[in-house]
Amino acid sequence: MSKSLEVISVVGARPQFVKLAPIARACEHIGNINHRIVHTGQHYDDNMSKVFFDELEIPEPSINLSIGSSGHAAQTGRMLEQLELLFLKQKPAVVLVYGDTNSTLAASLAASKIHVPVAHIEAGLRSFNRKMPEEINRIATDHCSDRLYVPTLTGMENLRNENLTERSMFSGDVMHDAVKHSIGLAEARQISPIVTQVVTRADYGLLTLHRASNTEPDVLLSLLQSLDVLAQNTLPLVFPVHPRARNIIESSGITLSKSIQLIEPLSYLDMLQTVKNASVVMTDSGGLQKEAAFLGTQCITLRNETEWNETLDCGVNRLTGVDPAKIEHAVHTVADDGYQFDPNAYAELNKAFGDGTAANKIVIDVLEYFG
Repeated sequence: MSKSLEVISVVGARPQFVKLAPIARACEHIGNINHRIVHTGQHYDDNMSKVFFDELEIPEPSINLSIGSSGHAAQTGRMLEQLELLFLKQKPAVVLVYGDTNSTLAASLAASKIHVPVAHIEAGLRSFNRKMPEEINRIATDHCSDRLYVPTLTGMENLRNENLTERSMFSGDVMHDAVKHSIGLAEARQISPIVTQVVTRADYGLLTLHRASNTEPDVLLSLLQSLDVLAQNTLPLVFPVHPRARNIIESSGITLSKSIQLIEPLSYLDMLQTVKNASVVMTDSGGLQKEAAFLGTQCITLRNETEWNETLDCGVNRLTGVDPAKIEHAVHTVADDGYQFDPNAYAELNKAFGDGTAANKIVIDVLEYFG
């Protein structure tokens, strides 16, 4: 029997745990891989971290670096230092990195500088907005990586334009795998009382805000005031509040009506249920744009650009930025259509994001390419 391939997955933030889950399952199913998980501790709150591992049945991390929250440079620097020591000790055949967080960048830099191969899952995404820290992380990680697993054909085109075609493989999107698997888990279990209260409503919109540009105090508070008016007049909103946003809301003393229901961050399975039952999702999250699409819920993206133009092309997502007039127009447009989701969009989404078997394709390629 051939020796198992030594693979380390580095994750640190909530969206990465979701992407990790199908990869971990595929490693176990396909075999011949010794797959270890390293958690940087970028998201350290149990609501943002541990509950994801429990619900998605992801193996416990072998190591948690417990880096915690701080500025970009300090956080990335501490990760770099500890990950380099770890890779030198463990000597993996390949390091898998996911998405576009500081954990992604730190792991790809630390590994590539000591000549440990790197594979980037969810490569090739570009918003073309370099004011986003995630955009810098994506570009740097792709150029450091030895193998690029690309979720969309648009991503393949982006990498072709950067002369990275030879390293690239169209795999489809592991988040499609995750949603297909996890919605069954979500519907089979007893959901939390707060979610039961939410999803039994006739109509509601789901709001999430976490990006730095939207959680600047002036921007956030102005946006919430305009959304409060919209919620009172058109559609009540449920808002699972990111810790950064909650701190600003509480310190500002802003008063919001009961039409915006502020709740704690939801677990992944509870969030899937809430997304599926919502009339519309309003978000600045990249992952949630796709999760809404995969679950048949219209999305309004509170940004001026998206990495997921395929959702725009399929007619299931709209860009508004934080302009109140554009947001209101988008909500009324969706409402005038009865919040309906075009059934033909599902076939288009499968063409754009793959058929939900991306993780198996990636793990098989990892074995062949690095083994």
